[in-house]
Amino acid sequence: MPPVFHPLRDALRLRAVKDLWHHRAVSVVVAVGIMEGALLALGRLDLVLYAAGGGLCALYAHGRPYAARARTLALVVLGMAAGGAVALTTAALTESTAARVAVTATLAAVHKVVCDATRIGPPGNVIFTFVAASAAFVPQTPGQVPVHVGLMLLGGAVAWLVCMAPALARPHGPERAAVAGALEARARVLAGDGTAARARHEATAAVNAAWHTLRAAGAGAHRAGLERLLARAESTGPAGAPLLTAWARELRTARTLPDPGAAGAESRAEARTGPAPVHGPTARHLVPVGLRVGLGSAMAGWVSMAFGVDRPYWAVVTAAAVLAANTTLSWQRALQRVLGNLLGVLLFTVLVPFTALGAVALIVTALACNFAAEATIARNYWLASVFVTPMAMIMTEFAGAQPAGRLVADRWLDTVVGALAGLAVCFAVPNRRAGRRVGTALDRLEGELAAPLPAEPRLTAALLELREAVDTASGEWWSGPLPEERITDAERRGHLALAGRLGGRSVTLA
Repeated sequence: MPPVFHPLRDALRLRAVKDLWHHRAVSVVVAVGIMEGALLALGRLDLVLYAAGGGLCALYAHGRPYAARARTLALVVLGMAAGGAVALTTAALTESTAARVAVTATLAAVHKVVCDATRIGPPGNVIFTFVAASAAFVPQTPGQVPVHVGLMLLGGAVAWLVCMAPALARPHGPERAAVAGALEARARVLAGDGTAARARHEATAAVNAAWHTLRAAGAGAHRAGLERLLARAESTGPAGAPLLTAWARELRTARTLPDPGAAGAESRAEARTGPAPVHGPTARHLVPVGLRVGLGSAMAGWVSMAFGVDRPYWAVVTAAAVLAANTTLSWQRALQRVLGNLLGVLLFTVLVPFTALGAVALIVTALACNFAAEATIARNYWLASVFVTPMAMIMTEFAGAQPAGRLVADRWLDTVVGALAGLAVCFAVPNRRAGRRVGTALDRLEGELAAPLPAEPRLTAALLELREAVDTASGEWWSGPLPEERITDAERRGHLALAGRLGGRSVTLA
């Protein structure tokens, strides 16, 4: 394939399916389905937007142990309701479309910064922005706002219960899945030649994430057994790759724990001082990201409004979704979003005769699209967008049928405007701090390597932080050249030192 097509191929390539997609898909369908079913029975499908907005909280925190999940989901529900309350209050106090766009763009920027700073995980800020932007353009009176926010909280409470319910049958499921993923990542490195930098980074990140997950779980024999498995995975040699894969399979399918069978694994687990606290982007580094999202979302909404779209919320959401960690990723996301939304609009057109059959058909179609979106999001964003688009369009139908032609035209215009606005802002607001973050992370890693005996958690944290900073900065089109040779040397020495520390042997770093 000619090199010019490589970026297109990379942006549209389908990836392997992630472990937790079915957890999110089932949870959100059940949570939203309960709320929509109840409103159908009450004859109030016009309230679906608010109840379903709370139900979408079921998409979050599936990788966390249940105690941590309970706390995280509670904060997600409160955050969703807070954003919804601001949007609904705006809708109640002003008829100005321009003012509503300004408020939703500000909320989009806040959602992006908070989600990145807290590392909430997928689906990140987009769901918060989608719910708030949708609410901001719904006709509203001040007296209705408390009721509608209450419905969001009720939907969020249902989502919380649905996401916590699996704890009754498999109380250690998230920890087992995290350790299984770490074992598989280590096995892939051990089974190869050991020189692939990306594979080593992914294995280091997976193992560290598993330690974080275990430390967030309650103490007990099960956690101790998982820690021994993880410690064994960190220190095993290439010959142990098949064994790690077998243990991972057993963790996913069986209820008993594999026995690592090595006395060293227990002492190694006990000696582990904890997971590496990776330093993410600071508030200073997130300022350009927040500015991009806020300006891009506002520009998209106002331009769409100028073209005659009455409710340009989809343009706001598109711009917020397109703006990723750097310019290269934003360009890829824009391509994926435009392609997925175009196909999604076509799918909606095909589904219109079925959804016209009545309220039950609307609910079934929306839930099916929701499930399909979660089933495909790990494959590629454009594929998931094919199902997200008709699901979002159907949400507007619950409050009353709209002319399909106008709905399709507005959605397509909003998509193009939102994608172009997002890309334009990437050039207008360069993130030069991304390069400075690389320098800080590189200095931190080299400082750890200069120590006589590098502390394992700090060394792991420095390696992960440097790779994250490099990936972000290398995708900024206006950033200066990075010290590639120095980065490569530091990462090589860091992984070599880490392997020596985990294996309990000294390693020469020169």
